[in-house]
Amino acid sequence: MLSLDSTVVASTNQVSSDLAGETVLLNLTTAQYHGFTGVGARVWELIQSARPVREVCATIASEYEVETAQCDADVLAFLTQCEERGLLEVRGGA
Repeated sequence: MLSLDSTVVASTNQVSSDLAGETVLLNLTTAQYHGFTGVGARVWELIQSARPVREVCATIASEYEVETAQCDADVLAFLTQCEERGLLEVRGGA
């Protein structure tokens, strides 16, 4: 289960590109496309290298001036959806 103590990284089973401010991904396993804008695109950019979820949340909270608790919940929800879609790998954490 994904938590603030988990480390996440974009899956190697996908390719992504920035198209006019939208991050577009293709899951190579399922052949499904996904698109992220705004904060989702920034989170995706941050997890191109392995990072603790807590660090991703802190960066987003700082850059977007959002309360920590709300940011943590929103980022965890987004990353959980990405994990369910096979777009990221979770490394450690409980």
